Amino acid sequence: MTTSGAGDPADAGPGRKGPADAEPGRKDAADAEPGRGNPAGPGTGDGEARMIAERVRACPGVVGLSGGPFGTVATYMPGERLLGVSVNDRQVEIAVVARMDRPLPETADDVRRAVTDLAGDRRVNVRIDDIMEEP
Repeated sequence: MTTSGAGDPADAGPGRKGPADAEPGRKDAADAEPGRGNPAGPGTGDGEARMIAERVRACPGVVGLSGGPFGTVATYMPGERLLGVSVNDRQVEIAVVARMDRPLPETADDVRRAVTDLAGDRRVNVRIDDIMEEP
C-alpha cells in the first residue's frame, strides 16, 4: 500500500483536518520541533541562529556544520537556509562534521559550551553527523 504522505488531507482520517483545512496562523505540534524545517519559535531570530553557527564553526574539532542526511537541521530565513542549526523556543539543535584527531565527546562539549549563553534556558543538542580526517 502506498500513501501520499503525512501532509495529504486524505490521510487526515474522519473528524481530522488536513493542512488545507488548517486555521490561518495556527501551528501544528510538528511546527515546534527542531530539525523539521520549520521557522524558529518565539524569541528566536535569524541573527541568533547566525551567531550560534559562527561560534560552532570556531570550535576546535569542528570542520563545519551539517544539515543531516536530508538537510532537516536548518534555520529558514528569507531567501536562504542556514544548515546545521535549528532553533526554537524549547531547544537548539546543532549538527556538525567533526575532525577525527580529537575525541568526539570533547568536541560536542565544546560546541555546547560555546552556545550556552545564546541558548538561555533551552536544551542544546549536539549531533555529530560525520567525521573527517584533516590533511
